[in-house]
Order: sequence, then structure tokens, then C-alpha cells
Amino acid sequence: MVQREISLTGRKRPLETLLKLALNLASVLAIFVTLGIVLSMVFETWQFFQKVSVAEFLFGLEWSPQTAIRADQVGSSGSFGAVPLIAGTLLISTIAMAVAAPIGLISAIYLSEYASARMRAWVKPLLELLAGIPSVVYGFFAALVVAPFIRMTGGQLGLEVASESALAAGLVMGVMIIPLISSLSDDVLNAVPNALREASLGLGATQAETIKKVIVPAAIPGIAGSFLLAASAAIGETMIVVMAAGLAANLTANPLEAVTTVTAQIVALLTGDQEFDSAKTLSAFALGLLLFTTTLILNIIAMRIVNKYREQYD
Repeated sequence: MVQREISLTGRKRPLETLLKLALNLASVLAIFVTLGIVLSMVFETWQFFQKVSVAEFLFGLEWSPQTAIRADQVGSSGSFGAVPLIAGTLLISTIAMAVAAPIGLISAIYLSEYASARMRAWVKPLLELLAGIPSVVYGFFAALVVAPFIRMTGGQLGLEVASESALAAGLVMGVMIIPLISSLSDDVLNAVPNALREASLGLGATQAETIKKVIVPAAIPGIAGSFLLAASAAIGETMIVVMAAGLAANLTANPLEAVTTVTAQIVALLTGDQEFDSAKTLSAFALGLLLFTTTLILNIIAMRIVNKYREQYD
């Protein structure tokens, strides 16, 4: 019997070794692919900064990357100030978070503290269905329904509203990221120990007071992490911006005007036939590296906050 068990174990070892090797290779491949992507962006960005100064790119107030392919063409110089793109990205992301943060948090509190098990089993999957809708569908909805409605309503109020506006894109983007905030916040609220709830209720607090003064403060780190992850998703969104906010690089804080974002400009710059030795095309890689760095920092901050929360309650 002992010899049979040893022989069976010996048969399993080659398979386990093969599986471990495959997993290790997959992990190494993922690391090298990520490293290759980053290095490719860094290399092309370095070439871009040979043509355009870093100061002009980071602090310039005008974005007009129209450069001539040949020396005898008109318009051989362009403007590569990324501030209007950064401002447009922040404006649309702020509107989206202003919509998604309260609705997502309130829905998470309802699902965690008020909804019955049967109601939760129906509502949460329906809410998370929004996360499975392609962003291009949200873009169509923003361009065909939300933007005309905002323009019509603004016209009735005497406001001048562009046909494509930051407000239309921000509102729809906010709806798109509601499931992300709701799902993550719901998990965080459910992770709060029941002992805290019972102690608060035992001292005479109402359920609303318990949620406001005990549960939500205890879950603040995780909720903050979900907000930061949602902000990263909003910053990286492209299709809604292209279809609802336009491609005009306007430096404005007016949500009723057309603006553009970093991701939308990357799409515009890399569409069609390109000359990869021109500053116009290379600027897309500089924008990509800027976007990558921004979202990476936000994700690192969010994960640190979430990990700190888990270490406190696990």
C-alpha cells in the first residue's frame, strides 16, 4: 500500500512541475509584456522631447499638433501644450465622479444595510449589468440623447450650449462607473465587523445613526480606494469623450463647452496614415506616458488604502 501511494505521488510530480513551470512562464511573460509596453512609450516619448521641450509640453496653453510632413508644406510648426487636454480630462472626470460617487455610495449602503437578501439578489446583478455595457453604447446614448437634451434645455434657459459638451460626456461617464463604486463600496461595508453594528445599536443608536457615525467612518479607507479606482477608469475612458465631448482643445472650466481629453487626442493622432518621425505622431506616445503615469499613481494610492483597510479588519 505504501509503495502504491509513493508511485501515485511520483506520477503526480511531473504534472505538478509542468503546471508550475507554465504558471511561472505566464507570470514572466506578463511582466515582460508590461515592461515592453512601458519601454516603447518611453523610447518614443524621448524622441518627441528631442523635437519639443518638456516645459512646452507640460505647461503650454495651446494644443494644435498640425505639422507638415514635408518641409515645403505650410504649417510646419505646431503647438504641443498639454494643459488644455489635462484640463478637459479633469473637468469631465470631475463631473463623472460628482455623479457616480454619491449614487454609487448610496446604492452600496442600501444593498449592505437595508435591502433584504431577496432584494439584494435581484438589485445587485441588475446594477452590475451596467458594467458589462460597452462604452461605445454609452457614447451613442450621450451623443444622441443626453447632448441634445442638454442643448435644448440650455437654449430654453437662455444659455449657450455647444452641440458637444463636457457636461454630456461627464454625466454619461458617471453612469458608466456607478457599478464600480457601488460594488467595491458594498464589499467594504459588508467587511465591517457586525460587532460594531451591534454595539452601536445596543447603546440606543438608530440604524441611520449607526450607518452615519460607525459603519461609514469605519469603511472610509475602502470607500476612498473605490473612488480612486473609479477616477482612474474615468480618466482613461475614450469613446464617450470622442462621441459626446468633441475634439476641440479648449482651455475652459465651462462644462457647457466642447473639450477634449488625453485619450481622445491619442486616438485622433494615431488614426490614419502616420509618419512616426514627426512630432505630431510622437506626441501621442508622450500623452500615453502621461496618462499611464497618472493612472498608475492613482491605482497605487487606491491599492495602498484598500490594503491598509484589509489589514485592519481581516
